[in-house]
Amino acid sequence: MLWTRWLVLLLCWGATSGEQQADESDGAPPRQRSPPPVEPLDFGFVPAAVYDTHAYYEPGPIGILFHMVHAFLYAIQPNPFPKEMIVKVIQQNMGGIKIEEWRKPDNVVLLLQWIYYEVGFLTCATIGITFVVLIPIIGMCFCVCRCCENCGGEMHQRQRKNADCQRGFYTASLVATSIFIILGVLIAYAANHNVTTQIKSTRRLINTNMRDLKTFANNTPAQVEYLTAQYTTAKNKVLSDLDNIGPLLGGRIHSQLEKEVVPSLDTALRMAGAMRETKEALENVSSSLEVLQEGTAKLQASLSGERASLSNTLSDPACTNGAVSHTCNTIRSTLAQLGINADFSELPDVSHALANVNTVLKTDLSNIVQKGYSSFNDTPKLVHEQTKNIVSGVKGMLDKIGTEINSFSKMFPVQESLVNFTNFLNQGQKNIESYYSQVDQLDFYRWIGCVAALCMVVLVLAFNTLGLLCGACGYDKQATPTTRGCLSNTGGNLLMAGVGFSFIFAWVLMAIVTTLFVVGGNVEKLICEPLANRQLFKIIDTPFLVHPAKKNFLPGMLFQNPNIDLTLGSLYRDCHENNGLYHSLQLETMFNINSFLNRTVYNKDLAKVFESVQVDLQDIMLLEQAGRDNLINFANSGVGEIDYEAYLAEVNKGVTLVDLLSFSTDLEAQADQLPRGALENALKGHASSIRQIHREQVVPMLQAMSTLSQSIKQLQRMSNNLPVKVTNILSAIDAAEYLITHNASHVVKRETKGYIQSLEGYFKQYREWVKNSLTAEVAQCKPISNIVDSMEIVACSFIVDSVNTFWFGLGGCCILLIPSIIFSVKLAKYYRRMDTEDVFEDMGNTGNHGEHMCDIRRDLAVVSSPYYDTLTRFPRASAPPSYSDW
Repeated sequence: MLWTRWLVLLLCWGATSGEQQADESDGAPPRQRSPPPVEPLDFGFVPAAVYDTHAYYEPGPIGILFHMVHAFLYAIQPNPFPKEMIVKVIQQNMGGIKIEEWRKPDNVVLLLQWIYYEVGFLTCATIGITFVVLIPIIGMCFCVCRCCENCGGEMHQRQRKNADCQRGFYTASLVATSIFIILGVLIAYAANHNVTTQIKSTRRLINTNMRDLKTFANNTPAQVEYLTAQYTTAKNKVLSDLDNIGPLLGGRIHSQLEKEVVPSLDTALRMAGAMRETKEALENVSSSLEVLQEGTAKLQASLSGERASLSNTLSDPACTNGAVSHTCNTIRSTLAQLGINADFSELPDVSHALANVNTVLKTDLSNIVQKGYSSFNDTPKLVHEQTKNIVSGVKGMLDKIGTEINSFSKMFPVQESLVNFTNFLNQGQKNIESYYSQVDQLDFYRWIGCVAALCMVVLVLAFNTLGLLCGACGYDKQATPTTRGCLSNTGGNLLMAGVGFSFIFAWVLMAIVTTLFVVGGNVEKLICEPLANRQLFKIIDTPFLVHPAKKNFLPGMLFQNPNIDLTLGSLYRDCHENNGLYHSLQLETMFNINSFLNRTVYNKDLAKVFESVQVDLQDIMLLEQAGRDNLINFANSGVGEIDYEAYLAEVNKGVTLVDLLSFSTDLEAQADQLPRGALENALKGHASSIRQIHREQVVPMLQAMSTLSQSIKQLQRMSNNLPVKVTNILSAIDAAEYLITHNASHVVKRETKGYIQSLEGYFKQYREWVKNSLTAEVAQCKPISNIVDSMEIVACSFIVDSVNTFWFGLGGCCILLIPSIIFSVKLAKYYRRMDTEDVFEDMGNTGNHGEHMCDIRRDLAVVSSPYYDTLTRFPRASAPPSYSDW
């Protein structure tokens, strides 16, 4: 049908190629860094179909009987499934072979193999047929034989010593046989009832399978539409990356070039900071030097005055005394230490260098360097401006691709195919449901027929049971065979009636059992078992099975292309795993959707547009000429020509020749050694004056010297090889600018390629997602495997297992009817009233007749003279004894 072809085409829509093209290059490509990972896209979840069918059957307690029957069939037929033999039979078209062709060696071998495989069934069938043929014959012979008063038909019972033991044995045997027959009847009835019970389950399976097929048909178009719609996800991501091509592509280019560019700008920026630090250090040197020069002159004057004053004090007459004179002389000898040590008046001035640095700082190098940073950091913006036209073109192409995909999905008559397929399912379900009443009627007739067959056995059981009950209840040990009661006689007659019905029904029942056994057993071994272990699929999937020129049967039937590597086993296995129908039927061999997606999702035109992306970085300027001149002027500012060693030599000297605090402390200690008086007080006053000089004049000079020392050292460090440093900075900036303007093409090409690969990656993700979705999520064909499993459950578990169990139970009953016949015939002799009986005489004593009968220790003699007539030898019992209480 046309709509089915459209539906199959619809189900196969969305396939992907997933093939990657190898990069073509001349020679070995250089080792490059790997492109950045592509951001994973979230396509969501394909709308999943929920199927209701649970193709699983648990038989329950009757499963034990099923296992018993399977074990019995395995004992009869233990041979493995004859796959090769069946394949040969099919390939040689045994059904069309003429009779004269059976003599061919190959056909004879196949026939012998088949006989060997069926030897168990043939043996059992032969036994069954023999039973069916012999039982009526034996029954007629038995009837004629009894009519001739043979075969137990003679109404005379011989008296034996072990008569009670025999009767008990026959009774127990018949009871046991009847019990086993009852079990067989129950087994057969349970199997018969199971078929009727599972008819309702069959309807449930049919309804759920039909409902699942409708769900499959209704949900598949929505799934395909979802696959088509998710192209928008990949397209929007590509458009988003194209809108952000500046930060993305420009950022990648920037990150690669900044390894060379940023360090050069950083050194220039640090040099700008060094200029400011140099100015501050020069200012500190100038101010400190001025403070030190002024402080040195003042301190020199103060120390000279204090030295003169102290000398005058030591000229006091009090210093002439013996002990005092020694102390005064000691103090007088230290007066020369009161003087300055460092002389800053000869140090060169740094005002010229400071003026040059101030001139250099009038140009803001930091701002110039920041402009270089800004120019380099504008790489993303530059990329965005240069690719504006390409981005707009790509957007138009992507919109066109989306339109083509949507138009391709809409060109199929989805709704019409869906309506036709749904109508087909509805009509099929109505047709199946229309047979429900007929199935119920046929099942009722079948049930009646099986029950009627069982009733034959039940009738025999009823006669046996009633015969046992009547015989056991009416049996009287004191009664002779000719005087047995009516109840006992009735029991014997019932047993013989059971024997008669056994002969009448046994062969009919065995014919039913044999027929069902041959059919049901072979169906179980040749269909159900290989279907359960999937050996049957291997036969159907055998290459060139139906025709020498047709490799596979299934694709030849579905697609008229038998060379497709599609088998029924693989289809069932994939559907059982709930994979997509596209993958299960290998529809990619029929519909080349891959080429369509390759032409549309990412075609050559789009690839050419991406490859035409060009980025030019010539407009980037890292350092203006003013900045370069500024650096050169700083190098020539004279900072490096300052005599730093002279400064450091003076700074390293002390302000005074001696520590004034220590000198004043020693002076006070020596004054304390003098007698109290004016001299002592005068010396202590001089010590106090020296401390004041140190506090007011020396301490500020020490601070100024410390500042001078730090500034000089800083200037010395910064000015060390200053021209070389500036030259290196300019060289690094020149190299970076040269890299940007001349040698950045390979970086741009590499990063552009990585960027394009990321865009391609989004489309590849979409194609791979479509491929995986078609394999596992779209048009999940679980309903197909459910149909196969449901057919297996209905045919094998519901019907074949129940039929096999039925004949298994009924066949056991038929077999047990034979010992039942034997034990019934034997036992009836002890219950039925005989026409004649043996006469017992006591050789030594005449007494009670009953005592003679029961006393087995006495010598008994039977009167059996040939001259006595029959009535004399075997007197007939004219009537049963009359009892007053009967």
